[in-house]
Amino acid sequence: MKTFSTLFLLLAICSLFGQVATEVPAPPYIKSVQFYGNTAQSQLPVIRLGDPLNLSFDDIIGDEADYYYTITHHNYDWTTSVLAKTEYLKGVDDVRIMNYTNSVSTLQLYTHYELQIPNQYSTAILKSGNYLLSIFNNDDELIFSRKFMIYDPQVTVGVEVLRTRNLEFIEEKQVVNFNVDSGENILINPDETVKPLIIQNNDLKRSVGNIPPQYSIGNLLQYRYDDETSFYAGNEFFDYDNKDIRAATNRVQYIELLKLYHNYLYGNNTRKDGVYTYNPDLNGNFQINTIQGDQPKVNAEYAWIHFSLDHPQRPEGEEIHLYGNFNNFVIEDATKLQFNPENQRYELPILLKQGYYNYRYVVVKDGKMLKYNPVDGDFWQTENVYDVLVYYRAPGSRYDELIGRGNALSTSISNVRRD
Repeated sequence: MKTFSTLFLLLAICSLFGQVATEVPAPPYIKSVQFYGNTAQSQLPVIRLGDPLNLSFDDIIGDEADYYYTITHHNYDWTTSVLAKTEYLKGVDDVRIMNYTNSVSTLQLYTHYELQIPNQYSTAILKSGNYLLSIFNNDDELIFSRKFMIYDPQVTVGVEVLRTRNLEFIEEKQVVNFNVDSGENILINPDETVKPLIIQNNDLKRSVGNIPPQYSIGNLLQYRYDDETSFYAGNEFFDYDNKDIRAATNRVQYIELLKLYHNYLYGNNTRKDGVYTYNPDLNGNFQINTIQGDQPKVNAEYAWIHFSLDHPQRPEGEEIHLYGNFNNFVIEDATKLQFNPENQRYELPILLKQGYYNYRYVVVKDGKMLKYNPVDGDFWQTENVYDVLVYYRAPGSRYDELIGRGNALSTSISNVRRD
């Protein structure tokens, strides 16, 4: 019996370490999840070892519920690493989020929660790599989770954005070339031990990884691929600003007050066959703001935002969804637009907190988002931000380190490679 129990335990451990971590979307009553490091807007946190990590969110039930957090370390492929918690976390987790405040003078009651790491319980994260922050309720039920990365700069990463040389996609795609300079450090067997990841606009769903170096010159690794590191460029995000909840603007057509405010946006048009127009944006991010109070985190109202899109009905099996970091780029029922046959438009109301938001429209076919965009179009001139993360597992090491980060904007895009 003892042998059987030991075998069962070993199988359970192997199963645990073989699991791939995925982000669990927040439920409908959890809103305005903001997750960031040293940035002004919420975005995928890629922070330097030792820098703070911040999370905030609203519970629109507003009953001051108890929430707890845990931090887990993961490998490059998001399988659970073999490190013990004491090896990557100084202090403890699985403790209650103590910093919370109720909304003030708002029609929609909510409780606002804030968490910063390090804090009095989790005093430091000790290792670089991939992490998952998970939020639980008082019944130990997982409410939502978010990925973040911590890097320890040991190499220099140079990044360049180019126009693709593939004539089939020359009008729609951008290519990321980069190099990794380890200086006096030696990266042993880089074809197997060095694993880069390229992320477009802080969106892990738009990332490319597992790319071996194309050239190796001394301690300089060069990645000059074309197709392997190419991305559909998309189009600039739409935006709106409703920090004044009662006023119409050049984005908000009119306002209606029922139980909550309803903001009806001017309709958007299909841009696929149009001409590219530059429009400064936040690359899909959002920022909470209001002029109805001096503390947006608790004074900002929630309003029903009504989106509409002038677009012919898609073929059967295809859906149009609203897409942006307002819900961590998640495709879900709440983001699905419905086709209105009376006015031949796609429409969607969604409850969002006051502020400035970026969004775009994407097409989902058979449950999967299309890589190209048949609604907003793909234009090589589009301004995108690309992050290149470099992971390394030295021979004999027990985990994947994140040893470098580089980034570039496509505003300086070129079709000439710099050697």
